[in-house]
Amino acid sequence: MSNQEIPQQPTGKTAKELRESYLPPFFLFSPHLETIYPALLRRVSLKAYTRERIDTPDDDFLDLDWLEQDSQKIAIISHGLEGNSHRPYIKGMAKALSDNGYDVVAWNFRGCGGEMNRQLRFYHSGATDDLHTVVEHVISKQKYKSIDLVGFSLGGNLTLKYLGERVVPELVNRAVVFSVPMDLKTSCEKISLPANRIYSNRFLRSLKSKVLMKARVRKELDVSKIDRIKTLSQFDDRYTAPLHGFADANEYYERCSSLRFVSDIKTPALIINTLNDPFLSEECFPVSLLENHPFVNLQILSRGGHVGFTQFTKNGLYWSEQRALEFLKGGKGDKG
Repeated sequence: MSNQEIPQQPTGKTAKELRESYLPPFFLFSPHLETIYPALLRRVSLKAYTRERIDTPDDDFLDLDWLEQDSQKIAIISHGLEGNSHRPYIKGMAKALSDNGYDVVAWNFRGCGGEMNRQLRFYHSGATDDLHTVVEHVISKQKYKSIDLVGFSLGGNLTLKYLGERVVPELVNRAVVFSVPMDLKTSCEKISLPANRIYSNRFLRSLKSKVLMKARVRKELDVSKIDRIKTLSQFDDRYTAPLHGFADANEYYERCSSLRFVSDIKTPALIINTLNDPFLSEECFPVSLLENHPFVNLQILSRGGHVGFTQFTKNGLYWSEQRALEFLKGGKGDKG
């Protein structure tokens, strides 16, 4: 993507200033280091979550991890593929929000909270029904005046799709998402390139293990040919799609990509994607689609990797956490 394709945002800053508003520490000199360092080496000191298990309409459950301080504002955080509420990027964001007066709920997708879910289905990039269940549960507590949404990677795609396809409750105030594979098909192709195979193989091992675990209690789940699956797209074609009502992987990607839904978003939202993200295809930078959008802000960075944004400051905040706080507070110059 050329520099000219990146628009000037309504902050008065030039496109170059926006792209370089985050620069990594000198020793993180490649997108892979930017991605892997915080995932493996970041330590976040966070008080213990309080776990709550809630039921879903289809007789399953979701595990929600709370940080509460009797606030009237709350943030709901959605993690990425095969993540959970204890990943450093979730804990870092949860701490930043909690320290700034928010109640926080970091929810775990089905099968990601440490115990396998009951139903045959798992979770996927477009399963907004579960996010809706979490939002409605928060509203039912009748203690909050505003709800903000934060999403990372798959959780970012889920958040954008939720905002664009549904009549969103009035209490939902703003949303900020990072490293979002807005076009699932081409992003799957990007992460499966030889240079990025370290990531796709890791995800594939985890996903296969989860299917094999479920097959021990759900005998109708056929795992006889699971060893033949070598790519994420093959996994999605064999398991993700049919288990969640799609004909094949292509239909799943087409119907669940947030790129199809962002035009209909009527909630102030900020999307932050980086040009050196090894997970994101060119289609995940929809400049022309969003440059005149009344509610959606697209900020494209040169650096950051995938869910990276490492920085060393006295307050311990990563760049992503500082930017999220700025936007959720109604940062000057942001749309909405």
